[in-house]
Amino acid sequence: MWQTLIAVLGTLAGVGITSGFQARAARTARQEARRTEGLGAVTALVEALADHRRSMWVREDLRLRGEDWAEARTESHATRSAITAPLLRVQLLMPAVATAAQDAAHAAYALRNADGHPILNQRRTDALTASDALVVAAGRHIAA
Repeated sequence: MWQTLIAVLGTLAGVGITSGFQARAARTARQEARRTEGLGAVTALVEALADHRRSMWVREDLRLRGEDWAEARTESHATRSAITAPLLRVQLLMPAVATAAQDAAHAAYALRNADGHPILNQRRTDALTASDALVVAAGRHIAA
């Protein structure tokens, strides 16, 4: 009888330990998947911000020089629209960096209607700085 009881308790302990290891492995896999997905979202957002920043600089440069900027305007609308999905993904997957992501997007949008090339260049620099701050914030979040 004692042998049976010891065998049953040993089996239950083995099941409990195995279940604990499996739960921990599953949790670790989910965390790694979230990190990977978050990194992909940040990468897509930074890429979209760079494209929009470039298209806005070209657009505003043409406008300030008095040249035809209709085609550049159409492109800037497309690049701005391309920011929406990755920005949303970053905000949902990495709420800790949502503010940095929004700041980077707003800085890229701010290139619009600059009153001269010095202001346009400063706004471009500000947008680059905000994008870099997003990357730093995401890196800290992923490393934590």
